[in-house]
Amino acid sequence: MQGRLSAWLVKHGLVHRSLGFDYQGIETLQIKPEDWHSIAVILYVYGYNYLRSQCAYV
Repeated sequence: MQGRLSAWLVKHGLVHRSLGFDYQGIETLQIKPEDWHSIAVILYVYGYNYLRSQCAYV
């Protein structure tokens, strides 16, 4: 299921993978390391002011 942020990223041609929503209903995304900085800057310019990076290894 695609959320508002993922839809916004698609609309602006930004590559990512939607991972759905966590237990609190917060949308989670997968972004390639080489795209992280540019996406963070673009989101900040458009009014998003909080990003959290999390990772896990299996």
